[in-house]
Amino acid sequence: MANRDLQLNSGMKCAKYMLIIVSFMFALTAILLIMVGTTIQAIFGDFSLFIDGHFSSPPALLIAIGFILIAVATLGAYGAVKESVMVINLYGVCLFLVFILEVSAAIAAFVMQSQVRGMLMRTMHQALAEYESDPYVAAGVDFMQSGLECCGVNQPEDWMDYYSPNKNLTIGSDDVIVPNSCCGSLEEDITDSTHTQVTCHETFNYGCFRKMNFIVSQSAMLIATGATTVAFVQLLGVLCAFMLAKTLRRNKSIREARRWQLQQSLGVLISGGKMGPPQNSAVTGYQQLDNGEQGIHEPYTYTPQSPSVN
Repeated sequence: MANRDLQLNSGMKCAKYMLIIVSFMFALTAILLIMVGTTIQAIFGDFSLFIDGHFSSPPALLIAIGFILIAVATLGAYGAVKESVMVINLYGVCLFLVFILEVSAAIAAFVMQSQVRGMLMRTMHQALAEYESDPYVAAGVDFMQSGLECCGVNQPEDWMDYYSPNKNLTIGSDDVIVPNSCCGSLEEDITDSTHTQVTCHETFNYGCFRKMNFIVSQSAMLIATGATTVAFVQLLGVLCAFMLAKTLRRNKSIREARRWQLQQSLGVLISGGKMGPPQNSAVTGYQQLDNGEQGIHEPYTYTPQSPSVN
């Protein structure tokens, strides 16, 4: 009996610590999801001029999933410490709901990735067309070209149709005039005491579309693959949680059954808050006939529990 109880307690402790470790790993995964979502959202914010608003939904959903997963992991650790089957089952249900959210984020990211090319071509050409009329657009285009070290959409010659100095001058395509943000090397020429002319000596040779497409596509792919991977690990966590809850329920039932058997074998009777052997118990083999007055006890008569054989 002692060995069985020891094995039972060992099984309970193993299930408890396993669930605590799994919850801790999910908490670390949640922190990684929050970091990835925050980074991608910051990248999309820097290039918000060229990225449609609905593209910010998957990283925002990834951040929300991270915070929810931290709360769910805390719930699982609490249920393991308290050995509560109900809390662990609730933990498994919450993990399944988080799994659904992660699958939704992955699907949204995959759909978003297929729309990147067309979106960037549209928004970048529109930004070049509004470069001189809108200071906000000009700041965004300058930030993209100087930060990514690129010029135009596909090539620097794209400014030929959008930059006004190219329309006022009759020049060849090789001498296209571009904004200063397209220049890798600038030199200031002082014409007189009050005027300074900036000359571009080296222009970036590649357009910005290739780099922008790589950044946005890889960000979407990172969300999709990350959410998918964590989702399937999450599914294993759901199965593990329900299996651990079943193990805890079974161990508790076995422990209670053995305790009840032990009480029955010892003839323990709980009555009125006090414990004492029953009057007619198979343990003693005696039957009390009558109780005498206080201080005087009638003799006990032996009554066999099995029929006599004549």
